[in-house]
Amino acid sequence: MAARKAVDRELSRKVIIDGAHQLFVDEGYQAVSMRMIARELGYSHGAIYYHFKNKAELFYAMVEQDFVMFNKELMSLMQHNGVEEENIKGLLRGFIRFGLTYPNHYEVMFMMKDKEIEQYATNAPEQTYKMFADAIVANMTKQIEVKRIWSAFLMLHGFVSHYVKIGHAFQDVEALTESYVDAIFDMLAK
Repeated sequence: MAARKAVDRELSRKVIIDGAHQLFVDEGYQAVSMRMIARELGYSHGAIYYHFKNKAELFYAMVEQDFVMFNKELMSLMQHNGVEEENIKGLLRGFIRFGLTYPNHYEVMFMMKDKEIEQYATNAPEQTYKMFADAIVANMTKQIEVKRIWSAFLMLHGFVSHYVKIGHAFQDVEALTESYVDAIFDMLAK
């Protein structure tokens, strides 16, 4: 029997999730297998199954982790006190910055869909939208319709999705981001 190969790092859920991210984005959910993830990480597929019972469970653990990261970012943006307009614009800008700084995370969180993983769906996207909506409402001095907040969220998502798909980083569209944020704020304040 051959001696076991030494590995560079201990296999953990985090290591597996980090390694699987790029594969899911590059190859698509269906094309990625647990064996492929294990091979990418330099482990046996059995070692991956020790941490996750199947690919769908791994995928949703990854999605949950990404939403925690995104929600922390939103929370940090919501804790700034000051002028209503700057608070809201900071939140809108932060949404775009997150999506374009972490495009793989954003794509997995909001853009990947597959029948096989629907049963593992969580309410993380709804919680994020609620945090976003609550922050808008808390920073507006006047009543705002829910449909305007939802429209702002979808406008941000469309902008980020477009630039994620063509591979632009936040720095590439920072000037455009400012005018887009101004337009969304004007729509909200109308």
